[in-house]
Amino acid sequence: MIPRYRRPEMEAVWSEDARMGLWLDIELHTARALAGQGVIPREDLQRMEENAAFRIDECRELEGKLHHDVVAFTTNVADHIGPPANRWLHFGLTSSDVLDTAFAVQMVRAVDRILEGIDRLRGLVAEKARKYRAVPMIGRSHGIHAEPLSFGLKLALLFDEFGRAGERMRVVRGRVAVGKISGAVGTGAHLSLEIEKQVCKALGLVPAPLATQVIQRDIHADCLSAVALVGCSIDRWATEFRHLQRTEVLEVEEEFAPGQKGSSAMPHKRNPITAERLCGLARVLRGNAQVAFENVALWHERDISHSSAERVIFPDSFLLLDYMLDSFGRLVDRLRVNERNMRENLDASAGLWQSQSVLLELVRRGMTREDAYGIVQRHAMSIWEDIRAGRRDARFLDRLLTDSRVTDLVDPSRLKEVCGLSFHLRNVDELFRRVGLG
Repeated sequence: MIPRYRRPEMEAVWSEDARMGLWLDIELHTARALAGQGVIPREDLQRMEENAAFRIDECRELEGKLHHDVVAFTTNVADHIGPPANRWLHFGLTSSDVLDTAFAVQMVRAVDRILEGIDRLRGLVAEKARKYRAVPMIGRSHGIHAEPLSFGLKLALLFDEFGRAGERMRVVRGRVAVGKISGAVGTGAHLSLEIEKQVCKALGLVPAPLATQVIQRDIHADCLSAVALVGCSIDRWATEFRHLQRTEVLEVEEEFAPGQKGSSAMPHKRNPITAERLCGLARVLRGNAQVAFENVALWHERDISHSSAERVIFPDSFLLLDYMLDSFGRLVDRLRVNERNMRENLDASAGLWQSQSVLLELVRRGMTREDAYGIVQRHAMSIWEDIRAGRRDARFLDRLLTDSRVTDLVDPSRLKEVCGLSFHLRNVDELFRRVGLG
């Protein structure tokens, strides 16, 4: 079961009160623009501004009879304004002028909250990356020992990935910040395009260059695609930490709180439940993005096949990602790092990670790549057999130093140099500077 988490700011963005509050703002901004053009008398505008209000319970009751949420809303607001000024409410507007423009403001506000979460996460990761900048560990490809890196460098990669996530969300913020006050088919036949411009500006938006009755849904699909991609990055790193917590690896662990239980049957269990939860929830975000893709194709100037789905996938996706960023940040902040196991695992393959260094040094000294590869691989396979047989005292570099084909070309001191950890980690500081962690 997902722990109940609601960051108040994000929940407020998608609340019914906030949504209808934006609808009312749009109605009043339109009325002000119309008054500025001399369409609405000043005394009527004053009456609208003084009395315009809504009650959610009354709107719900009206919607039950009218089966139209915006008409229920405008009916309720009109009752609060009273005649004759209420005749100007919703003048020249269609429902989607209100719905889609308010939706744009909600998306902008939601994206801003996500950007705050990403920035906060990167701050936590940066601190950890610097702390473990020089802590060596084995790198793995296909799950098999490859060559060394540092744990700090791994975290620097995480930091860089979420930098791209932030950039993506900032681009999306600009794309979704578009409104429309252009009527039933987007032509602006009943309200001037200048009114559209004024209303959008008052809300921090720009007018969509062209629209139908609705703002085109490729924009919204782009937004949820970016949201899902942030979830994918969380998934990627949660999966990484899950592997590193496996008993055979045990290089990092999630926090295990006092009194926490890992299993109903096995009292010894300390499971990576937070990381596993995040991996599962990332699938929900990807599924919601797929729904947004399906919403792009609408009939002619609009239908409402997208509407019911959007009311679910947008609040849910933003609230979910907000929770995931918070949860992943706490995971990173409280991550237990086992430097001793990192070193032991690094040594477990008896120095086989030195193979490329030896190969390249032999080539550099004049041996063909094919011959060098054959010599190095034969020694490596011999070490693998020793490891498999439990002979843990075998060392790859020692084996190479007994082969005259190697030592006749490469001085043993040079061989030890290129096979050392400092050789492999000599660029860490520059790589940190590349990603802004210098």
